[in-house]
Amino acid sequence: MKLLPEKRNYMRTIIEPFKIKSVEPIKMTTRAEREHYIKQADYNLFKLDSEHVIIDLLTDSGTSSMSAKQWAAIMQGDESYAGSPSYYRFKNAVYNLMPFEHIIPTHQGRAAEKILFSIIGGKGKFIPNNTHFDTTRANIEFTGAVGVDLVIEEGKNPALEHPFKGNMDLVKLEQFIEEKGVANIPVVMLTITNNSGGGQPVSMANIRATKEICKKYNIPLFIDACRFAENAYFIKIREAGYENISVENIVKEIFSYADGCTMSAKKDALVNIGGWLAMNNDEWAQQARNLLILTEGFPTYGGLAGRDLEAMAVGLEEVVSEDYLNYRITSTQYLGNHLLKAGIPIVRPAGGHAIYIDARAMLPHITPKHYPGQSLAVEMYLNSGIRACEIGTVMFGLQPDGSEKEAAMDLVRLAIPRRVYTQSHIDYVIESLTEINQNKQELKGMKITWQPPQLRHFTAKFDYL
Repeated sequence: MKLLPEKRNYMRTIIEPFKIKSVEPIKMTTRAEREHYIKQADYNLFKLDSEHVIIDLLTDSGTSSMSAKQWAAIMQGDESYAGSPSYYRFKNAVYNLMPFEHIIPTHQGRAAEKILFSIIGGKGKFIPNNTHFDTTRANIEFTGAVGVDLVIEEGKNPALEHPFKGNMDLVKLEQFIEEKGVANIPVVMLTITNNSGGGQPVSMANIRATKEICKKYNIPLFIDACRFAENAYFIKIREAGYENISVENIVKEIFSYADGCTMSAKKDALVNIGGWLAMNNDEWAQQARNLLILTEGFPTYGGLAGRDLEAMAVGLEEVVSEDYLNYRITSTQYLGNHLLKAGIPIVRPAGGHAIYIDARAMLPHITPKHYPGQSLAVEMYLNSGIRACEIGTVMFGLQPDGSEKEAAMDLVRLAIPRRVYTQSHIDYVIESLTEINQNKQELKGMKITWQPPQLRHFTAKFDYL
């Protein structure tokens, strides 16, 4: 009898490659209740109580469901102040994928950014990136340095199909280095995947070419590695020559071109807290550990409990599973495809961790300075209790001098927590947005009635025009 060749995932339906062992109840709310809650929150979705949210797509950061193996590993956590075996298990798990000389745990990614830019930033310094995310830019600017975005032109067009819209514009990078001078550029960064640009990946060819430019000018290359596994999977399925290479080996090649990284483990390490700063520079590492002791904790725990270090170690093993990544990327694409069918403009192609609605295109009657993304995000909550995040002029429009500038795009990010929601939850989101799209002319612009000097989107107060 002739056996059929093994064929994985041959069904059209992509099922979750896990079983659910524990559940958390969702509190259902009425529109009248949600009108009250959002008004109390000054129309800022960050200020809502999470118990008043039905489907929470505000962020994929720290919202993952942990596996049975991770929960079991937590019980092995050693809480020694210094030299805990949990630290060494964590360090070895990181080193297996990202073999940097110095691996320094922090309580989350922005702490790693704060430490790094406190060392290398300062007035007169410039940090180029494909696109900086909000906390990265804020930590750069806090030191007096300037964060500069140099993503390719294709990455600025939401409707354009391109396999690697997160790529660095190599010509602009080299021109920028020549213009500002090597002495004023302590590092070049690459964010993988490019969160602010729609969760778009960076190709291996682009990572390699960025490294070549950095090497030419003797500038270190650091990677914002939050979603490294998702980026690696995109390389596997989209970049010629990598289709038969394991995700783990693709990850290792990515980091072979880097001199360091910042990492929020709350994304692709599948945990609820944690991060690290890694590098090969001995002098910077010593300074980083000194700052770590001052602000986070001893270098072998970095503000984390031993149990958190254990959970990260297991998460790093699980996240490079190709069954998991296929489910993750395909299920995100499922949401994107259905929104497109409903006539809702999104950043194309679908990203890895989120779908980004092009609110500026969807709501052309609302000008960027009246925040179409915020208006749409608020309406999603009012309509069906879905919480999403504006990524546009609210998040990026406020300039260091206090003026306001339209962002390159006004998006609403639907960030999908890892291993949390099932297809029926996503179908609920699709149904809600389809209904909103049919009545989009009724949406009004918004204004800010109060804002802080930095990272205003977290705490600003809004109202309708």
